[in-house]
Amino acid sequence: MRNVLFLCTANSARSILAEAILRDAAPGRFTAFSAGSTPRGVPNPLALQLLVAKGHDTSGLRSKSWDEFAGEGSPTMHAVITVCDNAKAESCPIWPTNPEYGHPVQAHWGIPDPAGVAADGTHIDRDLSGFEIAYRRLTQRVQAMLALEEDALTGREWRDALIRIGRQSEGAT
Repeated sequence: MRNVLFLCTANSARSILAEAILRDAAPGRFTAFSAGSTPRGVPNPLALQLLVAKGHDTSGLRSKSWDEFAGEGSPTMHAVITVCDNAKAESCPIWPTNPEYGHPVQAHWGIPDPAGVAADGTHIDRDLSGFEIAYRRLTQRVQAMLALEEDALTGREWRDALIRIGRQSEGAT
């Protein structure tokens, strides 16, 4: 079982979508988590609405800080995937290492913000169409990740494959 952490600045939409998609697509194979550098505090209501419409249980989803996953006693991450450009550029915490696995693999899967951000930095909830696009792109990338035989890959090979997934899918709808 591998732990995957999806990061986005606010942890309110894209990373929440990715957590739910991976969690439901690969139970027993991956444990999915999400977090943000400056969490909004609550998931975006349109993200939750879309997840419910797609059949996902949203009861355990919450907006949280990445600090929950960087301290002692937190789950060991095997991969940390940023899903927004802001999080990609930020200095991430030092993730705890596993003596058997080492440092977590890091990759970027940029997804445009489905909610938008106002000049004052607050989120603007638009409509469900942007969330549909983000959901579709994240589902494609998760499916590509699930097609990998991660146990047969070295950490570097798995990282490179996850990076390629993010690059190949950029701009796809």
